[in-house]
Amino acid sequence: MIDSVNTNGCYKAPNGQCFKIRTLLENDLPALEWDGEYLHFRLLYRGHYQNSVWGNTRIWVAEADDGEIVGQVFLNLLSRNNETADGVRRAYIFSFRVKEKVRNMGLGGFMMDFVEDWAREQGFTHLRLNVERINIDARRFYERHGFVVFGSDPGEWSFMDHNGIWQERVEPAWKMIKTIKRHPKD
Repeated sequence: MIDSVNTNGCYKAPNGQCFKIRTLLENDLPALEWDGEYLHFRLLYRGHYQNSVWGNTRIWVAEADDGEIVGQVFLNLLSRNNETADGVRRAYIFSFRVKEKVRNMGLGGFMMDFVEDWAREQGFTHLRLNVERINIDARRFYERHGFVVFGSDPGEWSFMDHNGIWQERVEPAWKMIKTIKRHPKD
């Protein structure tokens, strides 16, 4: 857990490298494409950014000392599907990524704690996420952070890519949930 949470946080890795966790700014959107790896999500990211402006989603990035965006996490607060995010008790984590070159330094865990603490301070009692069934490392990460599998999802979804073409995806996933409790001092 992080001692205090505001919209910004700082993480110092064991190697001394510092990362700032901060709210996504509109001019950060191109950096979420990770040098073209996620270019196809450009319009999707823009839509989520707009949802963050409206208050339905929170988006944070991890910024290295040199200004490079090396991590991201989106938190859906309100969804059409109340099982994922109901705007009151349950929020949904998605698009949680840490660049490979800074993995295994504790940054992902810090980001997860940051999001959990923020959600707790807002009164949320549960965090939900889906993890692809083939992504064993991510599932283990989430389990180490207290998430448990409670079902499966066929993972069928679609999005419009950066060229305006609809893309269909089938990514079978495990549905995971975590109960977040109030700190004893609260």
